[in-house]
Amino acid sequence: MSTEASQVPERVKTPDVSEAVERIKAAGGQRIPGPGAFVGTVRRMVNLTWTLGFLEFRLKFFGAVLGYLWQLVRPAMFFGVYYVLFTEIVPVSKDVKYFAPLLLFGIMMYQFFGDATGAAVRAVPAAEGLVRKIHFPRIVIPVSVVITALLNLAVNLIAVLVFIGLSQVPLRWSWLEFFPVLAMLVVFILGLSLLLSALFVRFRDIAPIWEVMSLAIFYGTPILYPIDTIDSTGLRHMVMCNPLAVVQQQMRHSIFDPTADTAVQAIGGWTMMLIPLGITVGVFVIGLWVYSRIAPHVAEEL
Repeated sequence: MSTEASQVPERVKTPDVSEAVERIKAAGGQRIPGPGAFVGTVRRMVNLTWTLGFLEFRLKFFGAVLGYLWQLVRPAMFFGVYYVLFTEIVPVSKDVKYFAPLLLFGIMMYQFFGDATGAAVRAVPAAEGLVRKIHFPRIVIPVSVVITALLNLAVNLIAVLVFIGLSQVPLRWSWLEFFPVLAMLVVFILGLSLLLSALFVRFRDIAPIWEVMSLAIFYGTPILYPIDTIDSTGLRHMVMCNPLAVVQQQMRHSIFDPTADTAVQAIGGWTMMLIPLGITVGVFVIGLWVYSRIAPHVAEEL
């Protein structure tokens, strides 16, 4: 009996707890950082990101009678109002080829931008339950938001393609330029999403500030008006420094009107084109760096 009794303490020892205590002492009593932006295997991160993004996409329309059709309601309403405004009241579209499908395309692309960045601002606090209880790579949170927005865009683009077909826009090989342009836009949006979600954890003023800024970006992008209507060359080049303006103008040339200027021509050449490209890469790098710095401490900040 004495031998068995002496073995009990050995079996009930909790080395994990004692090890944690030693780590805290070694850290001088300070709180130990949580998991960073990148932990685990790449496969695990990809699976988690897709699962969270797709789940949010499905839950958004769960229980709705019309289901995914609700995704088209808001951009369709904006399209109707702006189309009447700029064709009947302020006819700036008279010289724009296929203005109606071009306008709808621009609104849909901006909605992708607005949905992703708007949701990313509060993405980390919204996932507080997961952050406090589960050990996972924190990069999954904002990236899954962008995945959800991409799925919404895919649904919207189906409606845009139907409208383009009804408008009898000719099919061209140049339509394939949409994919590299979309890739550029995704990189820009992902960088902004990382930056906004990280900053909001510490500075809650980011939310109202971004609402104003995103609205300014919308009107600063040649969606409601063609870039040609801007008389000042300097101002036109300044507007084209916006990566969203590059997307809109290049798609206008590639899909709707080959006679329209390309994004490079509209901004004034490849040298000037380095500005929006640099903004895109710079925002992504800065966003990734800031988020990686804050990620281990998000549970403490919430």
